[in-house]
Amino acid sequence: MTEYEMLSILAEELNMRKAAERLYVTQPALSQRLRTIEREWGTQIFLRSKRGLALTPAGEKIIAYVNRMIREQEKVRDEISFLKAEVSGTLKLAAASIIGQYWLPKFLKQYVERYPNVKISLITGWSSEILHQFDEEHFHIGIIRGNPEWKGMKKRLLTDELVLVDTTIQSISALKSTDKPFIQFKSDSTYYREIQSWWHEHFISPPERTIVVDQIETCKQMALNGIGYAILPSISLTENDRDIYKIPLMTKRKERVSRDTWIISHESYTRLKQVEAFLNLVSEMEK
Repeated sequence: MTEYEMLSILAEELNMRKAAERLYVTQPALSQRLRTIEREWGTQIFLRSKRGLALTPAGEKIIAYVNRMIREQEKVRDEISFLKAEVSGTLKLAAASIIGQYWLPKFLKQYVERYPNVKISLITGWSSEILHQFDEEHFHIGIIRGNPEWKGMKKRLLTDELVLVDTTIQSISALKSTDKPFIQFKSDSTYYREIQSWWHEHFISPPERTIVVDQIETCKQMALNGIGYAILPSISLTENDRDIYKIPLMTKRKERVSRDTWIISHESYTRLKQVEAFLNLVSEMEK
């Protein structure tokens, strides 16, 4: 644990207990280390209270400096790893939550088995947020749902269909007479627009009852247990999801409604061995 890593995590958590857990140290040891660092800087970095930590004005400047230094260190490590024959260094990934939950774990299992010297850094979130933060956070690879506007390297990863899922509803037309609620999960605006566009193409009025949940897996489990119907991307469904009807959404022109998932990066990052290895493994899996 470096001084910079410790300060950065404290600034992220603003909570001594949570920071200590992430750093695998005790709270007293972390408090003592922080006091030592503050003495070295000659100023208080964090205000302590029962509610947690808060950055002082001086602390904000110090943390900004610390994060810049961490990014510079990562950049230098990447450049050094590029010079080595073996694939190593840190691979910084940002993936849409759905991909992080249903596609990425199996892929990363193969990746880390093949390249054990690579350290994985991963965040998940909405595609719109990842795209907005991509350059600021210096991610090597982004995995984005929809069709993002991107000037760098862009490669289609997969296309999956949108499917109506329910335990009793067997056709789209049955939605007109059902009293079941439409269970939705929170997602970025492009997903909602696609669902709304399809709905308005087939029905005059919106669903009479809706339930909105935070996570796609919660939405899926509620549909599997007969609480209501849901519209889910096919990537979230497996062969084990039985005793349910899966009805692909179709447009009026008899075209299936689907969503693309894209890999994005900057050309300069694709020359890093750990990034090149990631892209090569993706290509292998497509064959």
